Amino acid sequence: MTIFTISELRKTFTTGEVAEEILKGIDLTLQQGEITALVGASGSGKSTLLTIAAGLQPASDGKILFNGRNMTDMSQEQIRKIRASDFGFVFQSAHLVPFLTVEEQLTLMLEVSETKLKKEQQKMEIAEILKLIGMEHRKSAYPASLSGGERQRVAIARAIIHKPKILFADEPTASLDSKRSKDVMELIRNLTKTMNITTLMVTHDEEMLSYADHIITMKDGLAE
Repeated sequence: MTIFTISELRKTFTTGEVAEEILKGIDLTLQQGEITALVGASGSGKSTLLTIAAGLQPASDGKILFNGRNMTDMSQEQIRKIRASDFGFVFQSAHLVPFLTVEEQLTLMLEVSETKLKKEQQKMEIAEILKLIGMEHRKSAYPASLSGGERQRVAIARAIIHKPKILFADEPTASLDSKRSKDVMELIRNLTKTMNITTLMVTHDEEMLSYADHIITMKDGLAE
């Protein structure tokens, strides 16, 4: 089922009197329960496309439909609410809060995403997601005591604990070695399928493309 559609998306950055068109009319459709990978050279526009799709910056022109709703016509507050409730984010670095345990990281996410779960329900959701990522034995650990792969697993858990409809992943394996990269991608793929999430991922690592259902190559602001 189509959950996200981008039509004729354009983005222009202006520096002084110089205007540079970074995205030149992108069309993109995302299906529920599938991973779409964006690849391309540095400067091809893939990260710009991801951040605009995620509502983190505005487009210059075009249309973004999420669940049939036009995000390009929404206010910043409406987009913020969608990001909090329906979107999840994973980046190259885990960006965990250093003074919070693994369990507390996930509790904080449930609270800011406005799931309105009671404390007991929160604990059940957290226990379930920690079991899914194989980290239930580390729930009381702080980020400093976790390996790079473990930190990224917690970051993924934090991104999906509120059951978002779309997961945006920007170079999620870039800071990991080959084995940990494969472990993280296995996790993202398994969660995408079991939770029926739609995942849009930027990657430069060709080995990670085998985990994607669809591959879109970005070149000079165009999608191929």
